[in-house]
Amino acid sequence: MATGSAATGWTKNADRKAEPNSTHNFYIMRTGGHTSDQHGFTLVEVMVALLIFSVSLLGLAALQASALRDSHVADQNTIATQLARDMAERLRANRPGVSSNLYDGISGPATTVPSCYGTSNSCTPAEIAQLDSGEWLAAVARALPSGTGTVQNNGAGFTITVMWDQERSGATGTSCSGDPSVDLKCLTFTVQP
Repeated sequence: MATGSAATGWTKNADRKAEPNSTHNFYIMRTGGHTSDQHGFTLVEVMVALLIFSVSLLGLAALQASALRDSHVADQNTIATQLARDMAERLRANRPGVSSNLYDGISGPATTVPSCYGTSNSCTPAEIAQLDSGEWLAAVARALPSGTGTVQNNGAGFTITVMWDQERSGATGTSCSGDPSVDLKCLTFTVQP
């Protein structure tokens, strides 16, 4: 509370005292409008926030694209695994055909369906092996891009290889080198029927 006497020139502002005829002014000067506190954001702050937000959205979009691609690759690997297991089951179901080595050397394209298929006549082990080969190679070609497969007798069992163009690069090589620009992606299983 400011108190004082105009006659003496003493002015008391809160607990401060001033000397008579002092050049010090103890009155608090109020400016019209705003004090030194800022309210709101500046244009630069808004632009920086938008830049950070935009970069974050681009990162999320790239992450989503990568996740979709990886999911598609995983789907193709699952399909190839199922197709290899399908051939392994066909080998186990036709033991006479395996014993006669009728499944050795299977490779695309799909073969013709034997004449016994779909009739009341029973198929021989050789005809069943021919049917298995044709159906399996056709299934691989339908299920995977540029899909093909091979079955080889390795002496201790059979090596089943499923190949496809995972990168869709137009590769046609079947040497399983791991170079997607030259060779198809390979998934290989060794089974003992």
